[in-house]
Parts: sequence; structure tokens; C-alpha cells
Amino acid sequence: MKLLLAEDTNDLNKVIKAVLEHDGYTVDSVFDGEEAMEHLKRDSYDGIILDIMMPKKDGIAVLTELRELNDFTPVLLLTAKAEVDDRVLGLEAGADDYLTKPFAMKELIARVHSMLRRHTDYSGRDLKYEDIALDGKNFELSSKNSVRLSIKEYELMQLLIVNSEKELSTEFILEHVWKDEKEANKDTVWLYISYLKTKLISVSSRATITGANGGAFKIITRE
Repeated sequence: MKLLLAEDTNDLNKVIKAVLEHDGYTVDSVFDGEEAMEHLKRDSYDGIILDIMMPKKDGIAVLTELRELNDFTPVLLLTAKAEVDDRVLGLEAGADDYLTKPFAMKELIARVHSMLRRHTDYSGRDLKYEDIALDGKNFELSSKNSVRLSIKEYELMQLLIVNSEKELSTEFILEHVWKDEKEANKDTVWLYISYLKTKLISVSSRATITGANGGAFKIITRE
């Protein structure tokens, strides 16, 4: 598999590239956002790793432009602990996952494996619930309109639709969607539930998701 790595810190860029190549990936590495976009417009990649803070064009801008080009290649954002708002912006812009610096290289590899595996596993699986359709090839949610979902949003919506007659606890969702990701918590689930509720409104669906932060959630159809 071929990856694009955009990280402006020279030493970290070299270490990540070496670790990924040792794990069997082909890696193109760049040091700023403009160079990243040049590669993305010219070549195809199985996955992208973007640092948020980069010169010339930051990771959020690169991600936003990528999604505007209808490129749904999975993206892992690298963020500093203080960049909470940027993490939220990144997820809203279409990032599939994020990893907070400093991180262990083993965790980076695990996140990349997981992101690419999910993207492959879910590709082509379509689901329906009432007036909505979930497109597993393009990761789109549609009703009267359509909107693109991140991998995490897709996993969560899939889980809700498959269990549409049941209330799912926050703990159940964490176990099935975030699995062993230690940073994920009840607020993470609530954030993604909020994203999906907003996207259900944006596609003009009658469906919504009930439940409060830390509680149980269920997809229902409004009368």
C-alpha cells in the first residue's frame, strides 16, 4: 500500500517514513501543505498522514481541499495536545482519525493498520434504514441529499442501523467502534453522535438519534 506523509519536522518525518517502510508500506514524504497537495493532485494513495501545523498550507486546509475534490482517501491527522479545536475542525472537515503527539511508533502503525483495514472492510457495504441509505463504497449518507462520512462516522452509523431496534450504551459503542483506542471516551462518542445528528438534518432525513452524553443511543424516525 502507498501512503503520503506530510510532516514538517525533519527528524520526525524521517523516523515515521522509516518505520512505515519497515512495516511494508511505500511512502512519499513531504514537509509542507502545498507540496502535499501537489502530490495528491498527481498521484493516488491508499492512506494519508497529515500534520495539522505545517508551513505554506496547514493540514486542515489540505484536508478541506482534498474533500472538495471528492477524494475520500482515508486521512490520519497528527495533532499537538493543545490543538483541541483543530482536532474538532479536522474531524468536521473529513478526517478519519487523529493521533496526539507525542506518540509511540507502535501506536502510529496500529492506527494506520486500523484505518486502512476499516476502509477496505467497509467498502461496498450498503445499508438502509427508513428514508436513509448508507453507501459503503463512497462512505456517503443519503436521503433527499447526500453527505460524505468519515470512517468513524460510517462505523457508528452502521452500528446504529444494524441495531436499529435497540438502545446502544456508550460503553457498547466505544467497544465496537473505538475498540482499544485509549483516548476515546464518552465525550468522543457524544461528539460523533452530534456529527451524525447534524448530517441527518443536512440530508433532510426523518431519522434522528436519541440519547444524551454518557447514556444510550438509538436511531429512530420522527413522526
